[in-house]
Amino acid sequence: MKDTIEEISLVEIFQLLKKRLWLLISITALAAIISGLVSYFLLTPIYQASTQLLVNQSKNEQMVYNVNDIQTNIQLINTYNVIMKSPVILEKVAEELNLNRSYGQLNGQITVGSEKNSQVISITVQDADPKLAADIANITASVFQREIKNIMNVDNVSILAKAEVSDHPTPIKPKPLLNIAIAIVVGLMVGVGIAFLLEYLDKTIKTEQDLARVLDLPILGTVTVIQDHAELKKRKKAYN
Repeated sequence: MKDTIEEISLVEIFQLLKKRLWLLISITALAAIISGLVSYFLLTPIYQASTQLLVNQSKNEQMVYNVNDIQTNIQLINTYNVIMKSPVILEKVAEELNLNRSYGQLNGQITVGSEKNSQVISITVQDADPKLAADIANITASVFQREIKNIMNVDNVSILAKAEVSDHPTPIKPKPLLNIAIAIVVGLMVGVGIAFLLEYLDKTIKTEQDLARVLDLPILGTVTVIQDHAELKKRKKAYN
């Protein structure tokens, strides 16, 4: 009995969605179109550039690397990450690049991180201008390399790789195809929700089953539609 009820419920759901198919298609198509227009024409493309720093003590040719020195450098990286995004560094970056941006705006564009147990620090910058993103990354690295000598009295930072701009840079966001796919899924969900809401609010009686459900009475018989006598006569004549 339970399986029968579930089967009937699934059939009713399928019939409901089929009846409101135009609504589902319309809402989904509208969501996809709006998402595409916004992604391609309204959202500003954002580009990304990265540069890398190596934290390592200066060594003479005769000296051998010490494991303790490496561990010390790794522990210093967390401190370097904080200093690199501090006002003492970023304000000088903005000054050298003549950027009309506050410390908070510039700080929000820069991400600093390092791999686990690695002596390499990555500086990643996002900006609407790919060249400016690369310039900010490179200048941040050079300013930090210069200023860390005065801040912590150490000279163990070198630039490993500079940020460069390709001939045809590709923005990292927005991603129009992904946005459109998400909009299609959301549009379908909204369409299904509206379809069920409209069905719930629709109290009109259209079929015998609706009448039986409202009155809670079984259907003993139905009256078919009687066609017009003249129409029947025409059909009979055409058949003969």
